[in-house]
This record gives sequence, structure tokens and C-alpha cells, in this order.
Amino acid sequence: MEKEVEKSKANKSPNAKIFIFGLSLACIAIFTAGCEQSVKTTNDEKPYPRTKTGDPRAQAFQIILESLTDEDPVVRINAIEVIAETKQIKLMPKVQRLLSDQFMPVRFAAALAIGDLEYSLGARAIRQSLKDPDNNVKMAASYAMMKLGHPEYFEVLLRAIASTNQTVRANAALLLGKSGNKDALKLLDWAMQDDYSEDKVSFQAAEAIAMLGDDRIYPKLWATVYSGYADDRIMGIRAMGALGTAKAKDVLITKLDDDLLEVRLAAAEQLGKLKSTIGEPEVLDVFQKGLTVGLDEKERERANALTALAIGQIGTRSLTKFLPKLLNNESKFVRIAAAKAVLQSGMKK
Repeated sequence: MEKEVEKSKANKSPNAKIFIFGLSLACIAIFTAGCEQSVKTTNDEKPYPRTKTGDPRAQAFQIILESLTDEDPVVRINAIEVIAETKQIKLMPKVQRLLSDQFMPVRFAAALAIGDLEYSLGARAIRQSLKDPDNNVKMAASYAMMKLGHPEYFEVLLRAIASTNQTVRANAALLLGKSGNKDALKLLDWAMQDDYSEDKVSFQAAEAIAMLGDDRIYPKLWATVYSGYADDRIMGIRAMGALGTAKAKDVLITKLDDDLLEVRLAAAEQLGKLKSTIGEPEVLDVFQKGLTVGLDEKERERANALTALAIGQIGTRSLTKFLPKLLNNESKFVRIAAAKAVLQSGMKK
């Protein structure tokens, strides 16, 4: 009965996000911009054309390449983030072209990727993005300029955290956390506690503080990790992974015993990021015990995507052997997550 109650809470958090990748950008920028109805779901997808090469890395690259031009903007965003996180520089010219995408969060993601990879060939295009009609994209372009050697643009992010627009404020918190500049801590703490800040801002500010390595955020993250809502727990787990202290790692280990599969997988992924394979048995159970059997379509998609992401971070041979199957999953988002895992692990034929 407890597990049934827990399952009913999984997606009813007032702070609920869509955890395809568990990525802050996709969660904040898309689903607070009034674009929910324009996002195409995967229910009516055409069968995915399987690669003939038998080389998982080649197939992963193909998946990401095709996803950059997918009709679903969320797919494009996830592909951009994979390119940035796995440092696929040769695909950055295609990412750069998405600075002119009609969908704001795609432009945001493209500018962010140019900054994260310090892609100097995109500097001219980024300067044009500083004139984008959307303030979120202007912020991402300012972040990119900062990463490309113009530290004065940090001030743009500091000013944006006080915006009355909650999406701008939340994305400013994300970018300040990614900036690595601890001068942002005071304003992030203010944004987290300000009565005007919505939950999405408070959560993102807390994670940003963790990203900047301030362990005073630990009690706040602890409370989130043990929330009654699964999505909140996953957000707390990601932030604990960003904090990366010994105490944070200990908390992540306790969440390997969570009642909900998605939470256990998120904890295993973050532990993998911290160079620990202790979550490997939880991921293996997905395959060996058939833990996704009986889940509805959306729950199965989320679980499979989180499984792939955890495999990518843990990277043991006993787990990576399952990636070819996930590369051919019916869900675009699972395929992208599996492609990311292959590229992270360096898996070859």
C-alpha cells in the first residue's frame, strides 16, 4: 500500500518537472513559457530506422545528429545538451544554426552550449543573440560571452536574478550556478528565500548554490531529498550530486533504497558522476528483475531514460552491454539518453 501511495505522489508535486534527462534547462525554460501545447509527444512516432553498422558509437552519433532537426523542440534541446556535455565539437556548427530556431528554449540551449564548450567560432553569432527579443536568450548569450573571455557580461546575469519574470529569474539562477563565480552566492541566497520567488526559482537557486560549492545549502537539499514528492526528491538528488561533498554522497547512497525506481536511478546516476559504482546493482535490477514491466508508457519512458543516464555515468561493462537495446528503444528520449551514455562511456563495436 505504501508503494501505491508513493506512486500516486510521484508526479503531483507543485514543483513537478518533466524528467526526460532531469535537466534544469529543459524543465525551466520550456514548461514555464506557455509552450506545453506545442510540444509533440512520442506516442505517434514512426518506427526508428535501425542502423546497420553494429557500432554503438556510430549509432549514437546518428541519433544525436538526427535529433537536432527533429520536429519536437524538446528533442532538439536534449540533443543540444548531449552535444555540450559529451563535447561533440564537430556538431557545434549545427548547434550554432539553432540560435535562430523559432522556439525560444532551443535558442537558449544553443547559446548555452556555445558558452559551455567555449566555442569561439560561434562568437559572432552569439553577439547577434545578445539582441534576441527574448530576455532568456539574451542571458544565455551573455553567459556565452562571459565564457568566451568577456567577464563583464557576468553583471547581466546578476541583474537578471532580480527580474519580476519568474522564468528569467530561474534561468538567471541556472546560469549563475554554471558561471563558477562565487560572487553570485549572496544574490542566489536572496532569490532562494525571497517571498516573491516561485518554487522553480527557489529550487534552481538552491542547485546553483550547490554548483558553486557552498555546503551551507546542505540542510535545504537534505529536506528536498526526503520530500514526499518524487520529482522534488530527484531535484534534490541532482543538487546533492552537484554539491559533491562526503555528506552529500552519503545522502545519495541512502536514496538507493528509495521506494520509487526513478529516484533510485537518479541517485545511482549522481553517484556515478562522483566516481562511485555503488549504484550499479540498482541499475542492473531494471534488466534482471524486469522492473519496468507493468509501468504505463510515460513511467516506462522516464525509467528507461534514467536507466540509460545512470549507465553513462557508472560506465561498467556489466551495464554498458545493455545500451545497444536502449539505442533502439521506441522513445526518442530514451534513444537520446542511451546515445549520451554511449558517448560518455566511449563504447565501441
